[in-house]
Amino acid sequence: MSLFFPSTTNYNLIIQTSISLILTLLFTLLNIPSFLLHGLHTYIHPDDVTSQNPNPNSNIKAAIRRPSDGELKPRKKTKDKFEFDENKAQIFRLKLNHNHLQSRLYFDQLKGVFSFTIVACVSLLIHTIIPRSSNESIGVISNGTLIPILLGFLGFVRVLVSVTRVSMDSSGSKSSEMQLSVLVSVLGCLIVFLLVNEVFPNWVVDFEFRSLDGYAKICVSVFMGFLAGVLYVPAAKMARAYWLATDQIRCNLSMIYCGWLGRMLVYVTYLMTVFVSLLWISPFADLLVNRNVGVKKVGYTNRLVGNVGMSRSDFEVFRLYCLLATGVLQMLSLRANLQMFLNESVLSWYQRLHASKVPDLTYSRRKVFLHNHYLCLAGIQFFAPSALVLLFLGLSRIDDNVLDHFPALCNLLPCSALVKEMGLFMSWWVVFVSGVFVSANLVLYRQGILYVS
Repeated sequence: MSLFFPSTTNYNLIIQTSISLILTLLFTLLNIPSFLLHGLHTYIHPDDVTSQNPNPNSNIKAAIRRPSDGELKPRKKTKDKFEFDENKAQIFRLKLNHNHLQSRLYFDQLKGVFSFTIVACVSLLIHTIIPRSSNESIGVISNGTLIPILLGFLGFVRVLVSVTRVSMDSSGSKSSEMQLSVLVSVLGCLIVFLLVNEVFPNWVVDFEFRSLDGYAKICVSVFMGFLAGVLYVPAAKMARAYWLATDQIRCNLSMIYCGWLGRMLVYVTYLMTVFVSLLWISPFADLLVNRNVGVKKVGYTNRLVGNVGMSRSDFEVFRLYCLLATGVLQMLSLRANLQMFLNESVLSWYQRLHASKVPDLTYSRRKVFLHNHYLCLAGIQFFAPSALVLLFLGLSRIDDNVLDHFPALCNLLPCSALVKEMGLFMSWWVVFVSGVFVSANLVLYRQGILYVS
């Protein structure tokens, strides 16, 4: 590693500053965040197409068209005459480009959140790769540690503010979901308060909270409860996206669920989220840890727990990599989730089209418009969990005792716990609550209590 990065500490500061500035310029000049949404298929009704789409070279195509004259079959004549224009029953597909996206609400916020998060994650990754001097007298500025700390902290604050703002938009979320998010916030605060005060037995979760004082425990509990409440609405949308992407409703419409690649990505992301949620639950973690590594024992035992698996040190590294993979997978599945968000309005149109002989498409027309208009709002909500996981995990890997250089701050906050244990706990908490919320919604969908319409 030293062949690529000299040991001089000033190089760390130069590398961090240069890469951060270069990435910021690239995201600004090349408009890279637009590629997140570029090429997605959105849908509009014929009334929204200018002059009934006179341009034959336009990229607007009918998703479901009226059959040709040769395909038409004679129908039995009935006495009742229904005044229904079949042309208005069609729905048209539009491929999004940058000009379309600029008119969407919260587009600038999504661009800013995405760019800042990627820059902060790259800075935190570089900090874990390049060597740093062990001389504590050098300081955090010359050592280059202050840049990833600031970028990581400002990154998660920006993500949290953005997702909170869009979740409070009453027109973009259901009132029932907003009320449930408040209830979830209170329950989450209570559960974390019991965890940090070790009311639950020590074998429940594999975290230590002894370094936190009473004031810090209250702050952590309130923040974690707030975080759980904010993440409920994104998790509910992720559950609907999973339900449509994997065609759980068996509608057999290829225009609604995604292809095999997107479907596999959605499956793996959900399974990985559930798996990582269990890695810090002590009963499950004990099954993967072999406590007898390096210890000579005579005889055999029938007890499984503690006698199979990997060593404790390898297990710690393993679940950190799994946490990292979960955040990356959630970020990679962003496009699939957004496409399912748009396809949700198509399902609503299809259901109402076949609900009666004289369909009332007013509701589906409004739903198509709203899903079009609030696409970037949903993008922020889908992007927030993965961004928070990666940022919290990156902050937890900073082990330079950076806060020791700020005595005034260390007098208010427990430095080691804040940088190390709490960063890791926050990252796992985001994955855990997302897994619980998505799983609970999927169970309700399976039982028919909830349904996508």
